[in-house]
Amino acid sequence: MDNKTIEQIVSQEIVEKILHEYLEHAVSSISDRIGISEPAEKNIAGKIDHTLLRPDAIPGEINSLCDEAKQYNFASVCVNPIYVSQCYELLKNSGVKVCTVIGFPLGANTTEAKKFEAEQSVKNGASEVDMVINIGMLKSGNYGFVFNDVSQVVSVAKKNNAICKVILETSLLTDDEKIKACLLCKEAGADFVKTSTGFNARGANANDVALMKYVVGNSIGVKAAGGIRTRKDAETMIASGADRIGTSSGVKIVTT
Repeated sequence: MDNKTIEQIVSQEIVEKILHEYLEHAVSSISDRIGISEPAEKNIAGKIDHTLLRPDAIPGEINSLCDEAKQYNFASVCVNPIYVSQCYELLKNSGVKVCTVIGFPLGANTTEAKKFEAEQSVKNGASEVDMVINIGMLKSGNYGFVFNDVSQVVSVAKKNNAICKVILETSLLTDDEKIKACLLCKEAGADFVKTSTGFNARGANANDVALMKYVVGNSIGVKAAGGIRTRKDAETMIASGADRIGTSSGVKIVTT
């Protein structure tokens, strides 16, 4: 795709129109929902990526993570690339997927490095990859770079029947930038947009999830991650439009 077309996709006119419509939609939704309580989410475990991304995580903890994921039927375990093979062996007959992170947590790796990391990860057994967008290039307006960066990892995922989620790190973005990032990821063929790494100042919030869901609609999913520690937190994100929850508190969420 040429740069002119990409610039058209994220033109300020389009972004302002989306934001204006979203704000009107949000006010309308709040008015409609006054006095109406949200129904409890029944299959919350099936929406959880059971996550352990600490730099000091050890193999024994990864074993426990996988045991918990099987016990509670979580959607996946989300681990650093070094542990993909271990998780694949532990989970290959369970129905729980192996998810890993690419260009994590800064997103500032070269596109070639992200692509190679994704190739290694799916070869080792990952069926989902969560890549971090190049935040600096997005903020500087280099949308062609961002589109290509995402496209290259999406291409690796698609060739291997894997899912690609793109982490935006919303705490570092303006609303306009969140909209542009969502539009670029959608155009690049990503399967999900994701709020956060959980390694920055702020993780997911309901407003970001709702905005992201409004932009991408039902064509791709939204994953909320970062700071989701209670069942109420998770249900709030789901009610706001999240299709998947990334959390290290999965067991607590499903047992309280």
